[in-house]
Amino acid sequence: MYVQGLRQKVQQLLSRRKLAYVRTFLNPPGQEVLEDLAKFCRAGESCFHADPRIHAALEGRREVWLRIQRHLQLTDEQLFALH
Repeated sequence: MYVQGLRQKVQQLLSRRKLAYVRTFLNPPGQEVLEDLAKFCRAGESCFHADPRIHAALEGRREVWLRIQRHLQLTDEQLFALH
């Protein structure tokens, strides 16, 4: 019973968070921000750099981009499965 209650709470949290991401980014100003973040986070290109510190920073940017995209594109059930 405890596990089921915990599962519901986590699902509700993820649902609310997804809604917050959608409300934030799926509107004209949010789309403008996403376009800027796509460039900054290297959404469509490699993050490789010979300097491991720079590479790590670029991967961190990309991780943020991927998190935003997951919340915008995946269903609540898919988000739950990832967590």
